Amino acid sequence: MASREEQEQEAERIFLSIGLAEKTAKTAVSKKKFRGELLEVIEEAGLKDGCDKSRGTLLYTSASTYPANAMLHRRHFIQEYISTGKLKSSDQLEAAFKFLSTCGEQPVDWKKLEESAGIGVEVTPLQIAEEVAKVLSANKDQLTLERYHMNTGKLLAAVKTALKWADGSKVKQELDDQILQLLGPKREQDLVKPDKKKTKEKKPKENGAVAEAAPANAEDTEAWRHADPYAFLPNPAENNKVHTTVNFSNGTQLRIANSAEKLAEHLKVTGGKVVTRFPPEPNGYLHIGHAKAMFVDFGYAERYNGDCYLRFDDTNPEAEKQEYIDHIQDIVAWLGYTPYKVTYSSDYFTELHNFAIQLIKSGNAYVDHQTADEIKAYREERRPSPWRDRPIEESLKLFEDMRRGLVDEGKATLRMRMDPKNDNYNMFDLIAYRIKFTPHPHAGDAWCIYPSYDYTHCLVDALENITHSLCTLEFESRRASYYWLLHVLDTYKPVVWEYARLNITHNVLSKRKLNRLVTDGFVHGWDDPRLLTLAGLRRRGVTPQAIKNLCQEIGITRSDGEIHLHKLDHHIRADLDATSPRVLAVLEPRRLVLTNLPADHFLTCDARVFPGRTEETYPVPLTRVVYIAAEDFREVDSKGYYALAPQKNVMLKYAGIVTCTGFEKSGGKVTEVRGEFRPLQAGEKPPKGVLSWVGQPRPGVEPTMFEARLYDVLFKTSSVADTGDDWLEDLNPASLTTKTGAVSTPRVTEAAPGTRFQMERLGYFCVDPDSRPGKLVLNRTCTLKETNLAALKGA
Repeated sequence: MASREEQEQEAERIFLSIGLAEKTAKTAVSKKKFRGELLEVIEEAGLKDGCDKSRGTLLYTSASTYPANAMLHRRHFIQEYISTGKLKSSDQLEAAFKFLSTCGEQPVDWKKLEESAGIGVEVTPLQIAEEVAKVLSANKDQLTLERYHMNTGKLLAAVKTALKWADGSKVKQELDDQILQLLGPKREQDLVKPDKKKTKEKKPKENGAVAEAAPANAEDTEAWRHADPYAFLPNPAENNKVHTTVNFSNGTQLRIANSAEKLAEHLKVTGGKVVTRFPPEPNGYLHIGHAKAMFVDFGYAERYNGDCYLRFDDTNPEAEKQEYIDHIQDIVAWLGYTPYKVTYSSDYFTELHNFAIQLIKSGNAYVDHQTADEIKAYREERRPSPWRDRPIEESLKLFEDMRRGLVDEGKATLRMRMDPKNDNYNMFDLIAYRIKFTPHPHAGDAWCIYPSYDYTHCLVDALENITHSLCTLEFESRRASYYWLLHVLDTYKPVVWEYARLNITHNVLSKRKLNRLVTDGFVHGWDDPRLLTLAGLRRRGVTPQAIKNLCQEIGITRSDGEIHLHKLDHHIRADLDATSPRVLAVLEPRRLVLTNLPADHFLTCDARVFPGRTEETYPVPLTRVVYIAAEDFREVDSKGYYALAPQKNVMLKYAGIVTCTGFEKSGGKVTEVRGEFRPLQAGEKPPKGVLSWVGQPRPGVEPTMFEARLYDVLFKTSSVADTGDDWLEDLNPASLTTKTGAVSTPRVTEAAPGTRFQMERLGYFCVDPDSRPGKLVLNRTCTLKETNLAALKGA
């Protein structure tokens, strides 16, 4: 038995693991009665191994404020709401206990409890942002006048009144962010305390002009990302403003803007609508970074009732396959996006060729014979190509010979005549066309010269009248070449805006690294559930909405950085919790014989599909032989252990009470547990231990077994990029654990591939496509609570 000092140390460890401050934890330990109360609450919630601070605070409040409230034998239901994340705030906790206290000994109407406490109500960041914006709009004059001297307490109260169950801290943060966006950073006078004796300034008249402070830099505050992640982009009608400045090595500058005529032509075609494009290259499988790009491109168009093209940037026939084209269209549809049109850059090969002729004739392109190595060497030395001043007629003839297949592959390219001495290497006479005697997967064998990405992308944007060309930050240096080409060809010019790409810890999103993992057999294909490919996430059981919710939370910013994996897991859990029916299952079953039941005993118990949320049930067979988890039996009982042991009572969930009467061993291992079963009597307090179990589908017939694939992070290190060339050595050897012989209730064995469940106590699972008659395979999408990733480093 542990000494008092050891007990106190263990209690302090548990209290710290739920996010309590060290001082609070020590105080809780010093109060013996409260210490026991808090430990019991944590045990009831199943969070003895720790949880985030927000849930820990609710558990502490539950123990300190409501220690003897509302019938203690029902209190564990409240802790379950906390542990699963359905009950999120102290307001909800207070309302839940208040409702329980009115029930007396009467049965609890859990649906009414949830309604009265706002349990399951999800107040999204967007809802908070919209309500904050509404309140600020109503108080804008006073706020603009008084600035940071205004008491914002009433604004906070107004938002909380409208959104009763919103998280107060999130409301406060959003309010602060939007005020900062409206007023800008604090000025010197904002830091001076106002003299209360002085007469307050009069408010401006109703129609008087009030000078508004310039909004804070969106890249610094990012306040807009919650309210409307797309609000930073200009209206299409404003595309006549200067888009960018292109600097040349001779000191001159080019200010890029649409002429009034070009903008008028564009608006006539689009009707002033937002037009975007999602432009994947069909040379591989999409990953979660592409999901963010779709959120930006399709989401921005949807936000303003515009159009979004799905455009395949298919300029490299050697790397592109119909397999990838089909996959991309499948994934776009799976995520719930509907393209305005599906187009291909190759659809415009004729127009692009005509533009190339125009470039040569205007002296802005020439045929070059340098090899790739020579181009690289000249680029490093900032020396122009020796063919740069080739006569226009000669380049026109050679380019035609290239088109007709009269020049060997690698012997000539068409290069744009830009600025080889420019500090921006993307202005170093980029290649516009190269020769490839390779049939194109979409255009066939009509061409043997193919345009480059740098040449094609901007021109097709112009041809499709794209209003906003949105791309990730690594393309920022290409702005100059993008606009240079559109300028010299005198086309319409979209707005270009770059944002930070999505990087997530413990994985890789580089196409090169993903390809290495797949082709060298480190994972089992592009849809391996350990990868963050969208095919892998879908196979694992992740929902499209969870991915979209992650993109919504992180917003669209220009700040590079990695998103921790737990953010994705949080949104996966939140969505699956709301949509996944519950089932009973056991991964490592141990036979339990209920000796007081006859051999042919068969009774169906009603198990809840969504416990505590709806009254819907599904049948679970109770037979003389049932199976419990091996970890739920010990030969010797111990304090703090709530599962089965000799002469101990536990509850078979949804069924009744089992008393352990004995067990059998073979080879030093327990092979069978014996017990007696009886139903729970009316008004009887159930045992604390509640076990998941699986009965036989019919007496004497063993339940169908399945294979459970349990996934962990693919890499032990959080930031794989930091491991350099040794990144493969950081692969987590325990990223996949397979459990064979698992059993579950019949509704799982009958499910089709793609069906999702929450297996109570075990996590969220999805039926894998590998399943076939006689072999059922389930992937664990994620655990019920966050996994401690810190321990992986030393694995």
